[in-house]
Amino acid sequence: MRIAVAGGTGTVGRYVMKAAEQGGHVATSLSRATGIDLRTGVGLEGVLEGVDVIVDATNGSTVSATKATDFFTSVTRRLQQAGSAAGVGRLITVSIVNIDRLSSYGYYKAKLAQEAAALEGPLPVTIVRATQFHEFPAQIMQRAHAGPVYLMPRMRVQTVAARSVGEVVVNLAASPPEDTTVDVAGPAVAELVDLARAVIRRRGGSGQVVAIPVPGRAGRAMRSGALTPAAGALIAGPTFEEWLPGPDIDAVPR
Repeated sequence: MRIAVAGGTGTVGRYVMKAAEQGGHVATSLSRATGIDLRTGVGLEGVLEGVDVIVDATNGSTVSATKATDFFTSVTRRLQQAGSAAGVGRLITVSIVNIDRLSSYGYYKAKLAQEAAALEGPLPVTIVRATQFHEFPAQIMQRAHAGPVYLMPRMRVQTVAARSVGEVVVNLAASPPEDTTVDVAGPAVAELVDLARAVIRRRGGSGQVVAIPVPGRAGRAMRSGALTPAAGALIAGPTFEEWLPGPDIDAVPR
């Protein structure tokens, strides 16, 4: 099977690439690193010929609802149009668990618009909604700190390894579609601030993590566990504690 991965160098995309190659599939990365601009379509012509499944694992670089919506919807429509023209069989879109419960938050609103744009296109679509990744606390720490003080939103989470999501996506790509939406989560619920403190211990640091409540209705929902999955979600290990000593945390910039 041939799989094209939009965002193939990103947090999930690179693990989709690895899982596809380990499974004996042919994987192609669609990203700026491979000369492809998914918003304009530059470099995309001909790349999708012979591809069976497109995986959209693109990441937005902004939390602005307007900018993120424009990015996600334009990329999704481009992939739908180009994939249909090339005879691709299916699109798999990576999204976030329960974002319809927090649609007032700009980035989640944009992801909902991405899902809608995907479902409006000619290709059959499977949406893989994942919880926050095990990599998530370290990613926030890299962006939101003042010296040794790290600011962490108060969130109840059920994180999952990005590597595991990549494996789930490839398994779904290789199987006949059964559900339009599949939820994927890790095995355990935790407070995000506690995971961040565990990252500092793993890295041998002495920084301080300060929990910051996200304001408004979305923040209250995050604190109450609205982003944890409902019954019926696919649970994929390892746990955060099992994952943290491994090499994947070192791929997250400090």
